[in-house]
Amino acid sequence: MHILITGATGLIGSHLTRDLLSHFHRVTILTRHPERAKTLFADSVEYLNSLNHLKSLDGFDAVVNLAGEPIADKRWTPLQKKRLCNSRWEITAQLSNLIQQSKQPPAVFISGSAVGYYGDQGQSIVTEEEMPHPEFTHTLCQRWEDEALKAKSAHTRVCLLRTGVVLAAQGGALAKMLPIFKVGLGGPLGSGQQYMPWIHIQDMVDGIRFLLTTPGLSGPFNMVSPYPVHNELFTDQLASTLDRPHFFRTPAWVIKLLMGESSVLVLGGQHALPKRLEDAGYRFKFSMLEKALENLFPKP
Repeated sequence: MHILITGATGLIGSHLTRDLLSHFHRVTILTRHPERAKTLFADSVEYLNSLNHLKSLDGFDAVVNLAGEPIADKRWTPLQKKRLCNSRWEITAQLSNLIQQSKQPPAVFISGSAVGYYGDQGQSIVTEEEMPHPEFTHTLCQRWEDEALKAKSAHTRVCLLRTGVVLAAQGGALAKMLPIFKVGLGGPLGSGQQYMPWIHIQDMVDGIRFLLTTPGLSGPFNMVSPYPVHNELFTDQLASTLDRPHFFRTPAWVIKLLMGESSVLVLGGQHALPKRLEDAGYRFKFSMLEKALENLFPKP
């Protein structure tokens, strides 16, 4: 297939791009910084620095939309909230519009979202049918998904990636946690009883490719392991894998002081399950956290 990818230089996008190339797909990436992207992909992909000159997406078999400002990097000031929303909504709306204007539109549009769609769900089990809790992350994801669904037609199916915490050896959430854990200062956050829906980067990539290549699949998919864990167990397992102590619990009030409203990202959670992905026939390579972390950080 000829696949257009946005957000290809991010954690998921860079792994996905390399995987698709290894399966002999032709990849075009949208990036505002082609020279920087070439340090990752050289001449193995084609580059677009804007969609503004395109009148349609004829010629593309699929589109994967992973673009968006990192959600946890800064406090959620009103300005930052606007950046988070616009970085997702505007590019998604533009892609949907180009798909609608295509005479031979892409057969599939896979667009990012997050388990934040559901808001903080406490201990309740969360499948794709769960009603959301109204808060900022839901507002952000709902509009993001709505913009993507505008591309849906008899010729184009739309899949929505409600992604959890993506685990990779470099980058993502673990990149922020590892320095603390490696010096023995890691530990649970707040009560530690909040659920962490996680997914190994390999399952994230394989899951997207599964959605790309399995006709008939559409709608939301929880991109998470079948076995989410409490934050306390996650930090215990990470420390154990790294062979480090983890006695330092960070109180909720400290996290709220440091992060403000965005503290809900680590103090809240979702007991999210990948029901629709498993029902469709996808089989996870890394279902259990222990095996996932051992794969990412093998002992010498």
